[in-house]
Amino acid sequence: MARKILKYSLLAGVAYFCCMAVAHFFGLKVPILFVYYDTPFYAYQDKIIAFAVVTYACLFFAGAQHGAVVPAVLVSIWVTVLGLGAVNVSQALQEVLSGRSTTPYWIQTALIAGYAIWLTIFYGRSRAQGAT
Repeated sequence: MARKILKYSLLAGVAYFCCMAVAHFFGLKVPILFVYYDTPFYAYQDKIIAFAVVTYACLFFAGAQHGAVVPAVLVSIWVTVLGLGAVNVSQALQEVLSGRSTTPYWIQTALIAGYAIWLTIFYGRSRAQGAT
C-alpha cells in the first residue's frame, strides 16, 4: 500500500511541476506555481525556469515508475526546500521586497517541505515493506 501511495504522490508531483512549468513559461504569476509571484522578473529567466522544471517532472515520473530513482527525487526536493529557505532569508530578496513580508514565500516553502516529508515517509514505508 505504501508503494502505491508513493507512486501516486510522485505522479501528483509530475502534474504540479507541469503546471509550474506552464505558469513560468507564460509568466502566469500564480502563488504555489510561482513561489516568488510578486517580485520583479525577466521573462527570459522564467522561460529558463520553465524548461528546468520539466526535469523535475521527468524525475518524479521516473521515480513513480522505478523505485530505485526515488532517492534522487528526495534529494532534489529537499535541496529545493533548502534553496527556497536560503532565498527567503537572503539580502537579495529583502532588497526587492522593500520591507514587505516574506511570509507568503515561507508558507509556500512549508507546503513544499510538507510534500517532501510525505514522500520521505512513504518511501521509508515502501522500503520497509520491501516494495521499492
